[in-house]
Amino acid sequence: MMIRTDPFQVLDRLTQQLNGRGTWSGPSVIPMDAYRSGEEFVVAFDLPGVEPEAIEVNVDRNVLTVKAERRPIVSGDDVQTQISERPLGVFSRQVFLGENLDTDAVEASYEAGVLKLRIPVAQQHKARKIEISSTGQKQLSS
Repeated sequence: MMIRTDPFQVLDRLTQQLNGRGTWSGPSVIPMDAYRSGEEFVVAFDLPGVEPEAIEVNVDRNVLTVKAERRPIVSGDDVQTQISERPLGVFSRQVFLGENLDTDAVEASYEAGVLKLRIPVAQQHKARKIEISSTGQKQLSS
C-alpha cells in the first residue's frame, strides 16, 4: 500500500469539530483525497480561500506535511464583522508515504482552492514484465 493512515485521525477530527474548527491556537485537519493514476500517486487537499504563498509543503523521508493558513479577507479599524462562519487559522495534514514513491520528484499545483501533489512511483518499484526463455527441450507426451 502506498499510504498509511493514522488510527487516531478520526478521533482528532471529532475533537476538532467539538472544539471548533480553524482556531488560531491549533491547526485543523485538511480534507484530502488520494489515488493512484498510472505510474504516479496523487494527493489532493481542499484549501479554499488560502493564498498560494500561505501554503507550505515539506517531505521528510516518507512523511509529507502540508501546512496552510487562511487569513481574514478584510480587516481594519472601520471593519465590523457581522457573521463569521468560514474557519480561519492554521490547517495542517501529515501523510505517511510508502517506500515505493520517489519523494525527490514531487510536483505541486494549486488551482480553484485545491492543492494537488503528484508523486511518481520510484523507478526500482515499477512493475516490469519478465521474459521467459526456452531451453529448446521437447515436452514428453503420455
